[in-house]
Amino acid sequence: MTKRHGYALLAAILAVVVVLSAAIYIGVAADDGHAADAAVAGGRTSHDAAPASTGTWVGAWSASPVGAEPGTEPDGLAGRSVRNVVHTAAAGTSARITLSNLFGRTPLVVTHATIAVAATANNAAAAADTMRRLTFDGSTTVTVPAGRQVMSDAVRVRIPHGVDVLVTTYSPTPSGPVTYHPRAQQISYVAEGDRTEDVSAAPYTEQSPYWRYLTALDVLSDDASGTVVVLGDSLTDGVTSTVGANRRWTDVLAERLRASAGSGDTPRYSVVNQGISGNQVLPAGAGRPADSPSGLSRFGRDVLGRTNVKAVVVDLGVNDILRNPDQVDPRAVTDGLRALVRRAHARGLRVVGATLMPFQGHRGFTPARDAVRRAVNAEIRAGRVYDAYVDFDVALRDPYDSRRLRPDYDSGDHLHPSDKGFRRMAEVFDLKALKGSVPADL
Repeated sequence: MTKRHGYALLAAILAVVVVLSAAIYIGVAADDGHAADAAVAGGRTSHDAAPASTGTWVGAWSASPVGAEPGTEPDGLAGRSVRNVVHTAAAGTSARITLSNLFGRTPLVVTHATIAVAATANNAAAAADTMRRLTFDGSTTVTVPAGRQVMSDAVRVRIPHGVDVLVTTYSPTPSGPVTYHPRAQQISYVAEGDRTEDVSAAPYTEQSPYWRYLTALDVLSDDASGTVVVLGDSLTDGVTSTVGANRRWTDVLAERLRASAGSGDTPRYSVVNQGISGNQVLPAGAGRPADSPSGLSRFGRDVLGRTNVKAVVVDLGVNDILRNPDQVDPRAVTDGLRALVRRAHARGLRVVGATLMPFQGHRGFTPARDAVRRAVNAEIRAGRVYDAYVDFDVALRDPYDSRRLRPDYDSGDHLHPSDKGFRRMAEVFDLKALKGSVPADL
């Protein structure tokens, strides 16, 4: 080999190394959770508002943007303060938020945003000395382009575990429609004018069953090392759980993980809920962008885009069976679920899936649809879909009729669980299943 050919070969090898390194960097750039990895272009950090601190960034709360709020075109909520109330799944010493304008058609200008710990549960009043002004790249004003989202700088504030947090935004100019999550099972608040830093609940005279603009709250945690993302439909969204009581099955799962953290093989993970009522694996709703985007289309944003993800739980498929006029092929559902798993595996993430619970008595029940559900469950139990599975079907079905929910686990609509049913779902979840190696292929 000539020297020239040797140099050419070396240059080619180096080029490959550079490409692979760039690909690896892009693959982890969403957020591996460590405070030291917050550098951005120009040598600045996205956390300039908070002093250097130790810990791991994890998701304390999250909700998927679902659609455009009816009646908010074209003005949005101009001239009003929106105070979202969210419940934390992890404690931390600093916090940051994500705002979404995914369904907006004009830029969303937020001139004032704050975060505070609520004085009491289900209340718009802030606890003393916890109100903090939020900044975005160092500025108190941020413009969120239509179809985009932004993350705030980090701010130093002690966020306890299991408390309500108030995130308030004010937009002075028209910017509709509002991006929202309609089935919050939590009351939030609205006030006239810029009352963003008011610690009192008095100005917040309007109640709302929605979360608006806000899609994530992250904390710099010293008690959690990663985030579990649960991707699901209304069963995960918790639409029949008691409002303001945090009794979705994911809330109970988060409590179990916290109580068991450090014992045996139980991981120290927080849990964020990415459920959308009516969501399907394959089809999406109407509109551009689609209301209730499909599980496949939103996987990158709602799962891989969350902070420091360590594992994924999937509970999808029943709406693919219920909402299609023609009988769906069970292979279409399981193929779609396997596609989600492959995307998670490409990021080194373990996936735990759920069997589909029975729904006899619901208006959408037919024997043919139940047969599809059973066929999907057979594939899941055979180990041909997920890395591990939780058998919600067996746990919640009536022991005298496997086609329906057990009466005390049934909310009354014969599809969604009661609070007791949601608790049962979390209780049968094997926490150790969230840890383990990721196979090369299924």
